[in-house]
Amino acid sequence: MNLYVVRAEYGKYTNQFIAGGYVAIGWLPDKDLSEVKTREELYPLYKAEYPDETSNLVIGQQVGQIARFLLEIQTGDYIITPSPDTDYIYYGIAESNSYFFDLATDGCPFLQRRRVKWNKTAVLRSQFSVPFQNSIRSSLTVFQVGHLKNFLETIGKKELIPVSELKVEYDYYTTVLNRILELDDKEFEILITHLLTALGFEGSEHHGKVGDGGVDATGELNVSNLAKVKVYVQVKRYKLGTKINSGTVKALRQSIPFGGQGAFITTCEYQKAAEEVAIQDGFPRIGLVNGKQLVDILVEHWEDIPVEFKQKLNLKLGLVVS
Repeated sequence: MNLYVVRAEYGKYTNQFIAGGYVAIGWLPDKDLSEVKTREELYPLYKAEYPDETSNLVIGQQVGQIARFLLEIQTGDYIITPSPDTDYIYYGIAESNSYFFDLATDGCPFLQRRRVKWNKTAVLRSQFSVPFQNSIRSSLTVFQVGHLKNFLETIGKKELIPVSELKVEYDYYTTVLNRILELDDKEFEILITHLLTALGFEGSEHHGKVGDGGVDATGELNVSNLAKVKVYVQVKRYKLGTKINSGTVKALRQSIPFGGQGAFITTCEYQKAAEEVAIQDGFPRIGLVNGKQLVDILVEHWEDIPVEFKQKLNLKLGLVVS
């Protein structure tokens, strides 16, 4: 079993995918590919369709995606596609003998299609681990994704996790979170400020009274000078097993001025209603980071935090307890 992303213009035709029970790509729009058996057969077809494309690199990438869609996805593989607003992810299973060439009567112009049995309820993207979320950010249309175990756990299909991945593992999430919980409120908030800076926030600043229920830090997220967004952050340490409710998230929303966005970072989890409030239409968007995701971020940026915090947390590189 493998996991693939297939998307069309970043979710523009997701509604058609779900309603029609398929997923589609748009290359070679006039060619029924049902008789194609190898990747090599696709090269002359692609070059004939796009005679002005001379870059072997581009041709190889595009043919590779067509081949992945047509030949590599197998019956029983999971396929995910983003919702139009990209906050949700739909997932389904590739059906047997699933390729078909359609004449596009449902508003989706892409004719190369595969039948998919979709789960009709989308899953919030924020429920997945940080590494998983990072892995689905590729600019490609069709690509394979790792982190199958996290995907299956998140959609409630733990019984499908391959035996090879079921070995008993050191629970570093709980261990690291317990170390974080040993920090006092101010130390925790300052640690988050350092992590925000490592993530690309400029002018990230801790402020306000500890535990006052308002904004604990602000900063401007600079994405390689392509975009800047003012973000208002609240951080809360709660014991493991706690779930933050929607009212707590709404309280942060009231502190965000027009044009800004919010972020809520905690050591615990969120109720479903809180996750829905965070992306509610007509209000500032609030990114939610739960305890496991916080550990993922700490792992990724361990070398970016001050040595005093490394010593305080008493963790070695890789976040193994020293």
